[in-house]
Amino acid sequence: MLKEFKEFISRGDVMNLAVGVIIGSAFTAIVNSLVTNLINPLIGLFVGRIDLSNLVLKVGDATFKYGKFINAVINFLIIAFIVFLLMKMVNKLMPKKKEEPAEPEPTQEEVYLREIRDLLAEQKKSK
Repeated sequence: MLKEFKEFISRGDVMNLAVGVIIGSAFTAIVNSLVTNLINPLIGLFVGRIDLSNLVLKVGDATFKYGKFINAVINFLIIAFIVFLLMKMVNKLMPKKKEEPAEPEPTQEEVYLREIRDLLAEQKKSK
């Protein structure tokens, strides 16, 4: 069982996934800092507040923290855009797979010639 686990963990897919998760979490921290420290103050200039995460709407006893939701949406859009750019770059860098040309369809003449050949072969076998 230990050997199987070692083979599983050594596979490239698992290692790539682990690296992706680690880089993704570090990247999320960078994006959170970007939103909190740069984008929110910029939006805050127009809204009149610097910290959007403190925007709340109170209805009775319920408190809706829509400022934190706005932060999460901004984070998502930035991360999605960066991933889009990364995938675009990777697709440009990856060599394109050359598709092997498909064999052309045989002409009607070739079909008839094959049928004649097969019939002649059958006649030779039956004699």
